[in-house]
Amino acid sequence: MSAAAAPGMPPVPRRLSCDMSNSDRPANRPAHHPDVLRYTAFATDPAGGNPAGIVLDASGLGGADMLAVAADVGYSESAFLTPGPAALGQVGRAFTVRYFSPRAEVPFCGHATVAAAVALAERAGPGDFVFDTPAGTVPVSVVEAGDGVLRATLTSVEPRVEDAAPADVEEALGALGWRADELDPGLPPRISFAGARHLILAAATRARLADLAYDFDRLRTLMLRLDLTTVQLVWRESGTVFHARDPFPVGGVVEDPATGAAAAAFGAYARELGLVPAAAELTMHQGVDMGRPGVLTVTLREGDARVRVAGAAVRIPG
Repeated sequence: MSAAAAPGMPPVPRRLSCDMSNSDRPANRPAHHPDVLRYTAFATDPAGGNPAGIVLDASGLGGADMLAVAADVGYSESAFLTPGPAALGQVGRAFTVRYFSPRAEVPFCGHATVAAAVALAERAGPGDFVFDTPAGTVPVSVVEAGDGVLRATLTSVEPRVEDAAPADVEEALGALGWRADELDPGLPPRISFAGARHLILAAATRARLADLAYDFDRLRTLMLRLDLTTVQLVWRESGTVFHARDPFPVGGVVEDPATGAAAAAFGAYARELGLVPAAAELTMHQGVDMGRPGVLTVTLREGDARVRVAGAAVRIPG
């Protein structure tokens, strides 16, 4: 089955790592209905970037409730915030955050982090925030640009890059309907982590990247086995400019429009392979082929293994 004809959402996968203390409540009936804000990240136009649901006060919601809210919102991910532990930081600027797709909890979500930080900054003022996520501690800094738009920069957990088994790459290509000779030999397949795991595959041409119609169930099965959050498909326009698309079938979503966690993973990948200097700034364009263009800025600093991902976020009207 191609991605364009993806089926309705099946039951939540077993890998969901929720607190199911309220699992006796039907998943589509949360304990109460929280106030859900809707923001788009990595764009200044509400019609671009990647939309996220944001619950600034998720106190009293268990994992099943959060999953139900995320499914109702229908975006690729939603973020749920509660006050962080005292040792994490200043009250009002330190939060525990959990992220849910319509199907499952994910350990980290970059675009929902950026959106949540901007939503907080609109209320508490720009500055520094810190998020305690399932992947680790993620600092986020928000500044106001000259045009009044708020821009957030997240700093990833320490990344790691590993080889991708040839058989797994072959299976991924089969699910995508890509041939091995359509890959860029200068950007070899790898699995990269900067809060979540992503298989990185580089297309040799922009046309190959643009033509995305994949076997939803087949790719999802592979991703569940490898514990992948997305498969990041990239095309190199220049030494510092890249285009990306991210299939996300494990989240019940055909494609993620702008993927901050994958951008962080790609920054680590580019540095690990020596594609860029130790200190570099990369621009990633994503969502163009979906009609939701977004721009992600990836910054690498010499002597700091962590990766910074920055972008604007704005509230979606309505």
